[in-house]
Amino acid sequence: SVNISILIVAVVIFLLVIHHNFLSLSDFLRRELSDPSPLGLQPIDFIPAAPQRLTDERSDKEISVVIAASDERLGGAIAAMNSIYQHTRSNVVFHIVTLNDTVDHLRMWLGSTPLKNMRYRILDFDPRVLEGKVQVDPQKADTFKPLTFARFYLPNLVPHAEKVIYVDDDVIVQDDILELYNTPLKPGHAAAFSDDCDSTSSKVAVRGAGNQYNYIGFLDYKKETIRKLAMKANTCSFNPGVFVANLTEWKLQNITKQLEKWMALNVVEELYSKTLAGSITTPPLLIVFYKQHSSIDPMWNVRHLGSSAGKRYSQQFVQAAKLLHWNGHFKPWGRTASYAEVWEKWYVPDPTGKFNLIRRHSEAYEAK
Repeated sequence: SVNISILIVAVVIFLLVIHHNFLSLSDFLRRELSDPSPLGLQPIDFIPAAPQRLTDERSDKEISVVIAASDERLGGAIAAMNSIYQHTRSNVVFHIVTLNDTVDHLRMWLGSTPLKNMRYRILDFDPRVLEGKVQVDPQKADTFKPLTFARFYLPNLVPHAEKVIYVDDDVIVQDDILELYNTPLKPGHAAAFSDDCDSTSSKVAVRGAGNQYNYIGFLDYKKETIRKLAMKANTCSFNPGVFVANLTEWKLQNITKQLEKWMALNVVEELYSKTLAGSITTPPLLIVFYKQHSSIDPMWNVRHLGSSAGKRYSQQFVQAAKLLHWNGHFKPWGRTASYAEVWEKWYVPDPTGKFNLIRRHSEAYEAK
């Protein structure tokens, strides 16, 4: 009878343990499903499946593409997505990062032809995640673009993907993006970029900084923190406006935390070059990926189309490029831009009328 009592007690304890674990698991799952992301990156909208006709026409390969979409540049993001969608047979899923006040405008634009059949997910980016990591001049607060840092948080944006493509909003794709997606990354590399020394046409003279294609153009080598890194000042920089990321490696190496560390250090020590002409998102990427990144085909990031209003490439070269990038001040939707006619082929008019092509309006004015 003693043994039976012990057995009963053991069974009761066993059942209580199982019950406790079940409750803990349920609570964990409930938190996972309901708790907001610590980064404020919340999915707002998602079209889960393309129509059957399109599914039959396209391959089974799913490609995740991340793009930021600010309201004042929304036409650029729309044109970029349209060019990608029209050039690929793969099942592209766009992860569109934006601010909350842009969501309605974006959703209405995406609902128009020929974009209504695209698969997409809209994510709201909370600028508060950048507090203490970016120095914002109060007099120039309106020029601060928080969405430029969305690329630092790729695993939070696309948590279940093993690999993603990130593109800026000022690009046009002219070939199947599956080729870019299949860029081989070396073991241990979390990303592949286009190096700024990959062709002589990529070298852009910047007033006061010489050629903006090496590390000294972005980092202040007078600072001890930078010198201690032992990074050669003449090392080729790379362009972070288009890249392929291996998110498995990204998570293993905690790339996001590394980037945040250098952002925060810059706020305290001002580590970036004083003559910096490029985006302030580039320096921390250059540090974290120093000699630890693979390369993409240069034709998949033919850039500097926005560095001047003049045409720096031949028409044949522009036609052969797989991806055109208007990085620089002269955007293809602006008053003056090179190769704007190429960009306009993929532009989808804004159904709300909010986004206006300044260039078109100025030409119409001049024609009167």
